[in-house]
Amino acid sequence: MLSIYRVSYKNLLRKKTRSILTIIGIGLSAWVLASLLGFNRGYENALNKDIDNMGFQVLLTAKGCPYEAATLMLKGGTGLRYMKESITESVLTNPEVESITPMLMHAVFDPNKGESGGITAYLGVDPASFPAMKSFLEFKQGAWFSNPDAHEVVMGYEAAELEQREVGDSLLIPEKNIELKVVGVLKRTGTQDDGTIFLPIRTVQTIFEKPGDLTGLGIKVNKDADIAKFEEKLYELPDVQVVSLAQVKQTIMNLVSTAKVMVASIAVIAVVIAMVGVINTVLMSVFERFQEIGILKSIGAMPFDIFKLIWVETLALCLLGGICGAALALGLSQMTGLLIRRLLPYAPTGSLIELTPDIVLITLGMVVVIGLVSGIYPAWRAARVRPLEAIRSEVD
Repeated sequence: MLSIYRVSYKNLLRKKTRSILTIIGIGLSAWVLASLLGFNRGYENALNKDIDNMGFQVLLTAKGCPYEAATLMLKGGTGLRYMKESITESVLTNPEVESITPMLMHAVFDPNKGESGGITAYLGVDPASFPAMKSFLEFKQGAWFSNPDAHEVVMGYEAAELEQREVGDSLLIPEKNIELKVVGVLKRTGTQDDGTIFLPIRTVQTIFEKPGDLTGLGIKVNKDADIAKFEEKLYELPDVQVVSLAQVKQTIMNLVSTAKVMVASIAVIAVVIAMVGVINTVLMSVFERFQEIGILKSIGAMPFDIFKLIWVETLALCLLGGICGAALALGLSQMTGLLIRRLLPYAPTGSLIELTPDIVLITLGMVVVIGLVSGIYPAWRAARVRPLEAIRSEVD
């Protein structure tokens, strides 16, 4: 057994350039394979994290209430309906609920907004639960409210630009002639939060005389919960409607699954290219050593010994290439992630490529399988060499 490995090693060194080029080709294929597997996992995990960072998966509103600010403004601020805070107790009794955050939106006509005035929407949020549930919100300036009853506002990025406000400035509610202090300005998020003016929910209830009223209840659901069944329970509550983000998440994840199939197809192409390269290299080596193989058989080498010799050489090439490719993937994972982020129209936050030990082992395992499969035909051809024909060809 030792002599076969030694002979294989010497044979690979005889054609160093070819062996190195073959190892490089296999290494590049292994790099692509590992990077694609890491991208599949990293992208999905990053997307899941972004979706979870949206805060709540279910929004409970009063029946017929156009909760979104865009719809509210189109309706001229006349479409809001309210539900009582007591509904929070009913929701919290469900084991599927991880946390909740109550909200109260109110719209005011501002005559100084635009040429003929416009609607300004204020969103009252719970300082104890809302920031924790929407942890992705970051501040350009300032921070959240100093206390639950403070006459303070936190402005979304676009709202602050539109009103031309910074931390420390005052903001007037025209209809009530009440001044609020700007204590925070959020960074741009690309969501509806950019145009929102946040106040403590108790302050909104007091200013607009809506004690105990809510327009929305954000619900974060436990990860192992059946959201569909939970929503059916919510529909049993009187005079409420359920706006679910679970369907949106499912649609996004279906798109990701489709993308994963495409990525897997590219990985298969990389594997096939690697196999063809290995077969070509080893087969050329067999033809060049035709006479040598014939001499080995004439001095007593059995067909299986020749088969094993060529197979060991093929496996060595693939294993070396796989190790180099895995090392390359690990070393360039951040650079590859940055390149993918530049190419994609949208990329979630966080690492796009996650190269875990199991992915590295899977890559090496697949490369070894490539070596075992690719070496079968060249090894079979070498084992079928007839000593007499080999010697004659050498004489000719």
